[in-house]
Amino acid sequence: MGEKTIEPGRPNWWLPRRVAIVEIVIFIPIAISHPDMVFFLGIFLILPILCAASIVLIVLVFRSVFGSGRFRPLPLLTTLAILWLIPAGLVFYERAHPFALHETARWVGRSKKYKDEVSAQPASNGELRHIEWDGSGFAGIANQTVYLVFDPSDSLSAGGEGRGKTKFNGIPCEVRSVQRLERHWYSIVFYTDQDWSHCN
Repeated sequence: MGEKTIEPGRPNWWLPRRVAIVEIVIFIPIAISHPDMVFFLGIFLILPILCAASIVLIVLVFRSVFGSGRFRPLPLLTTLAILWLIPAGLVFYERAHPFALHETARWVGRSKKYKDEVSAQPASNGELRHIEWDGSGFAGIANQTVYLVFDPSDSLSAGGEGRGKTKFNGIPCEVRSVQRLERHWYSIVFYTDQDWSHCN
């Protein structure tokens, strides 16, 4: 009496909904993890799982189209799209400023601690106060260094979330991307294998 019945010919959408929920629950914690962990999990765990699940879904779509499957093709194709759109969306979001989600999560959780660390740095010959905040790389190769910078004039806002101006007063190197964390506080990423003291 209380059972749900599906009308014949009507698609059942439980699979796409569940895949979307599971992906969000899995990908958000991974996206705010350390960049090196994201890279290794992405290459060695997530990508193989996505490929295997895609092959299964494609086989089910073909079976459904030719009448021997129990699933309808539209929910299966929707599931396949969701399977790839969520991780692709996260990668696309971070293309302008690598580590954006990771940095935002760190800032929300411990901004007072980081502000105190930067404020404790001595002001020096026109450079903005900063600390090395994060980064990624492999055994000294392809290192990307992220700095937390206090900019009282907000001149870094001209960098505009990873776009635009690349050289700023008070920063010795060209900046690959800038992320505004809050008023006067920015994270900046230098180009590969550069740091505050070593610019190419």
